[in-house]
Amino acid sequence: MDLARFKQVSEVEWQVAPSGRMRVPAVIFADQALVREMDDKVYEQLTNVASLPGIVQAAYAMPDAHWGYGFPIGGVAAFDADAGGVVSAGGVGFDISCGVRTLHTGRRTDEIAPLKQRLADRLFAHIPAGVGSTGPLRLNAAGMDAMLRGGARWAVEHGYGSAADLDRIEERGCMAGADPDKVSEQAKRRQRDEIGTLGSGNHYLELQEIMEIHDAKAADRFRLRVGEVVVSIHCGSRGLGHQIGTEFLRQMVAAAPSYGIELPDRELACAPITSPLGQAYLGAMRAAINCALANRQVITHLARQVFAELLPGTHLTLIYDVSHNTCKQELHTVDGQSRRLHVHRKGATRAFGPGHPALPDDLRDIGQPVLIGGSMGTASYILVGTETGMTRAFSSACHGAGRAMSRHQATRQWRGRSLVDALASQGILIRSPSLRGVAEEAPGAYKNVSAVVEAAERAGLARKVARLKPLVCIKG
Repeated sequence: MDLARFKQVSEVEWQVAPSGRMRVPAVIFADQALVREMDDKVYEQLTNVASLPGIVQAAYAMPDAHWGYGFPIGGVAAFDADAGGVVSAGGVGFDISCGVRTLHTGRRTDEIAPLKQRLADRLFAHIPAGVGSTGPLRLNAAGMDAMLRGGARWAVEHGYGSAADLDRIEERGCMAGADPDKVSEQAKRRQRDEIGTLGSGNHYLELQEIMEIHDAKAADRFRLRVGEVVVSIHCGSRGLGHQIGTEFLRQMVAAAPSYGIELPDRELACAPITSPLGQAYLGAMRAAINCALANRQVITHLARQVFAELLPGTHLTLIYDVSHNTCKQELHTVDGQSRRLHVHRKGATRAFGPGHPALPDDLRDIGQPVLIGGSMGTASYILVGTETGMTRAFSSACHGAGRAMSRHQATRQWRGRSLVDALASQGILIRSPSLRGVAEEAPGAYKNVSAVVEAAERAGLARKVARLKPLVCIKG
């Protein structure tokens, strides 16, 4: 991307002043190298977002930003319903509430090592992954609606985990305002037997070794110790979320003229927050958030079963669970005034700082864990929200490495079998139902996650706590 398009505010902040139809500036948080590597569509999409009705303060892009549908992936924007603000299905994405949860094993790497092959094989056999995978549950109509209302709370009530898990899940495991009646029967049919499945694409379950501590105080509070192993789960709302996104994008495109909205791009289809269509989408999207939370909770239960079988006495305790494809109503201070805003985060992670009332009591003084996924063969990170970050990009941070090339380009450059063998030679065991899927998710197809995290920290969005190395990766 051409840096001349931007005003450089700092080493890690770049701004485009409002022009044409833009209502607010467009801002990218990244160092010079990361901005240069971004495709031109990020600029186009971000400036288009800045033109939407009711947008507040700026349209933001995180250091891992790349081209997406409507919003860039890594995009953040907030809208005020009282000022004609909109909700955009393209600003949330198709994989609603895709997110990461990380759990302690309480085991050191040398305890895991003798069982690594067996753990990889057993986790792969026990946790369904891949396109069309089905899980241990088959929900009838009443069960589906109960899950969509209850999220992880519903899963715990049905024996998948404990109440202690809920304190470490965003929204304490259940998104308020979910409306299963606004979810189509087709979306529900797609999800009927997909709860407890990883799905495909960049989704995974990983065993990871804690390699380095950057913030001793936060690491101690999160109970992170060098040499110990954690489990990270990355997945979302599966077919249900995709169907909701598809249906409401179509409806929003058709309805935009009746609301007096001139779309800069059909992919930015939106509706006024207060409109019947806007409210219907929010109800359905919140139900999809609960679907994702329930999904990750059931997968956690399945992982616990495997560890109990192979390493009796192991207790997988939840560090945190946070989503990165959502629209949430939150209070934020803008120009010295507290405003209730609808914050879209698409490929961006909520990162509340110390003192935020939404945080669990035992984390409130330290800040929210921010879970940053790697790319199968590279590091992942745990960050923590900061006071500075509360004033930047509506308490948001990056969500991962971010793609550097398309899946099609990746399959032209790599072969799945050779990648599996190469990673095995580095001590990283890959298990996947699709070698093509492995090639699509090749580590080389992604940006340097360490550079992304470093830029996020320098921009004040969040602070590094720990670096993790993959040991076993179950891929969709």
